[in-house]
Amino acid sequence: MSRIKTVFGELKGQGKKALIPYITAGDPHPEQTVPLMHAMVDAGADMIELGVPFSDPMADGPVIQRASERALVHKMGLRKVLAMVTQFRETDQTTPIILMGYANPIEAMGTAAFVQAAKAAGVDGVLTVDYPPEECEKFNQQLTAAAMDSIFLLSPTTEPARTDLIIQQATGFLYYVSLKGVTGAANLDIVEVSKRVAEIRARTDLPVGVGFGVKDAATAKAVAAIADAVVVGSRMVLTIEQSAADTLLPNIQALITELRVAIDAA
Repeated sequence: MSRIKTVFGELKGQGKKALIPYITAGDPHPEQTVPLMHAMVDAGADMIELGVPFSDPMADGPVIQRASERALVHKMGLRKVLAMVTQFRETDQTTPIILMGYANPIEAMGTAAFVQAAKAAGVDGVLTVDYPPEECEKFNQQLTAAAMDSIFLLSPTTEPARTDLIIQQATGFLYYVSLKGVTGAANLDIVEVSKRVAEIRARTDLPVGVGFGVKDAATAKAVAAIADAVVVGSRMVLTIEQSAADTLLPNIQALITELRVAIDAA
């Protein structure tokens, strides 16, 4: 059983929902990424979504775009991200790590080589924004053979037939994008999100996470009431951007704690 499935099972047994924060690997500096990962877990994160910096992050808004730019200044690439996961696994063997990024770095490495390296590093799931289900069946088969999950995005404009196609290939959980646009783009409509999550759940037993619009504790609480996981990205990255080196970890832990309390109160 994958770590992702294990954690969702444990949380369901406890009547809790998953908190999945996102950070960009290498932001604000490569030496701070692994300490940030541990700090988030210590404060209450259930899984970590680790962004792979990319020069053209088409699904990301300005906040995460700037994070990629800061990381790329330090020559961050896919192999260095995997090395960070390896380092994280030296002391944490239980927290699921999901890589989120784009197809280009994976294609440059080669899908088979990437899957082998990611498995060796301790990656649990991969979310590749620009791999449509029609074009990544072989890649998904490679991930499945390596006991890693393939996470897919569903959006407000995803048609039912395409939702079913995605569900056929998805494992781990489904990630519902709560709004039309890029990360951090707007305020989510919780009534509409609730309706769409219910429609997705009627088609699959996979857990459903919601992200792309969770800006604060109140939004996190509202999402936790209707979904299995709350994904927080831009708010995490903005906190990193606005923190000095000596306040970075305390600020991130304070934010995670605030979100954890809100989610558990849902």
